[in-house]
Amino acid sequence: QLQLVESGGGLVQPGGSLRLSCVASGFTLGLHAIGWFRQAPGKEREGVSCISSSGGNTNYADSVKGRFTISRDNAKNTVSLQMNSLQPDDTAVYYCYAAADCNWGPIPGSWGKGTQVTVAS
Repeated sequence: QLQLVESGGGLVQPGGSLRLSCVASGFTLGLHAIGWFRQAPGKEREGVSCISSSGGNTNYADSVKGRFTISRDNAKNTVSLQMNSLQPDDTAVYYCYAAADCNWGPIPGSWGKGTQVTVAS
């Protein structure tokens, strides 16, 4: 059973940084593409970024391009999302998910409980 656990969220001032982590248990993370999406109150779910199983391909939403960087360490079964220059619009619960490919949608139920990111002064 795919199980992912997100961590690293918190409260940060505008312009600050956070690093989110996604740890897999019960399966080999390196066999899957891993992505992040976020959900803010009253807003639709937004895909943020995705990295291929090998780490050779990444993609980003236009809203985070140039500020966020996704990376993975398959040996540690971990994917990270480095978020810089955070803005209030980045406030949301962030979820990581597994997928067969970054061009496909998330495997249903593969995401964890999420981690809250709040950007406010």
